[in-house]
Amino acid sequence: MSFFSTAYNWLTGWATRQSKGLQRPVPSSVAYDDIQSVGLDAAMQVSTVWACVKLLAETISSLPLFLYRSDDNGQRTLARDDDLYRVLHDMPNRRQTAQEFWEYMLVNLFLRGNCYARIRRNSQGRVVALWPLSADQIEVKVLDDGSVAYLYSVDSMRVIFPEAEILHIRGMGNDVVGMSPLDYMRASVSLALRTQSHLNKTYNKNARRPGILMRDSVLTDQQRMALKKNFGDIATGGEKELYILEAGFKFEPLGMTPADLQLLESMRNSVEDLCRWFGVPSVLVNDTSKTTTWGTGVEQIIEGFYKFTIRPQVERIEQALQRRVLSPGQRASGMVVEFSLDALLRSSLKDRMEIYAKAVQNGIYTRNECRQYENMPPKDGGDELTAQVNLRPVDMLRTLTNGSNANVAQEPTSQ
Repeated sequence: MSFFSTAYNWLTGWATRQSKGLQRPVPSSVAYDDIQSVGLDAAMQVSTVWACVKLLAETISSLPLFLYRSDDNGQRTLARDDDLYRVLHDMPNRRQTAQEFWEYMLVNLFLRGNCYARIRRNSQGRVVALWPLSADQIEVKVLDDGSVAYLYSVDSMRVIFPEAEILHIRGMGNDVVGMSPLDYMRASVSLALRTQSHLNKTYNKNARRPGILMRDSVLTDQQRMALKKNFGDIATGGEKELYILEAGFKFEPLGMTPADLQLLESMRNSVEDLCRWFGVPSVLVNDTSKTTTWGTGVEQIIEGFYKFTIRPQVERIEQALQRRVLSPGQRASGMVVEFSLDALLRSSLKDRMEIYAKAVQNGIYTRNECRQYENMPPKDGGDELTAQVNLRPVDMLRTLTNGSNANVAQEPTSQ
């Protein structure tokens, strides 16, 4: 590789660069020195990373995914009779439920920036199954003609899939692959691991600090080794509860260093820093050290989390399914894929009842539609739209007002 190419890659970055050949979702350079390499398994041992990924994956995967069919007037109905509805809503493949499938996909998306699934179609070209593929076992390559090929390595074999057979959901990046969050956040994860490692070492010594065993005379090497062996537990922590020092020996423990004093503060900052990478409010992963700027109520926190984190990811998945899984004929016929966010945005019973009352009084919902939202059986006569009798069109109010004034003018005055 020439110097120009090396400099260009360093300045532009692999993940946002558009070029042919293998696509790299990792940064082309390291921004910080002395940063240890962190793999997926190591990162998931950091409690904040685990909690953020678990929260995002479980929240989105628990949302029902529906397939709708639209008519010429834009009215949508559930396409329950379509085989794709079963694949998306119930069972993408014979081994996984819909939640298990999307949970696996989303773990890859939030850590690797890309998630993949093989699309299985029948002889008529209709999707009958989606099989998830590990992002760590796939390489994406742009061919000379501009098409994309997916190279999947399993055991000692390599399988090449064309673009039409792969559901690829990518995060922020170029038009081929998304950037790998785990590789970009490596410095933050490494700091969290080192902080936790230092804390573990401290508590492995029963939280005791190093110390100095002092004496006025000079000791031989053998004496030093014997003293270290016999009295090392004083500093490192051992089973003994009483130590006897003879011959003028004195033990002086070392004080806490500034780094030790800031250990807990560093851990709290690490939680907030990692949550920032995932777009998760730290309070949602049980961080109670700080309040959130969205308000102290749970509803405000969930609303902000939905707007700025969940909704963009849901849109990303829906559009990928629309483009990759639905056939051109299905898209032309008005079929759409959409997550139901009702469960996520479900308010308290009191608020729901107030909303239903206003909707029914203004002819927006029927009573049976409101009962259906609450999983209650329909009632006779509940399918009619109703409104308050005192709500009338403005023109009718003007007519009624004029008629009322005329009637008043014609009334004879009492003698």
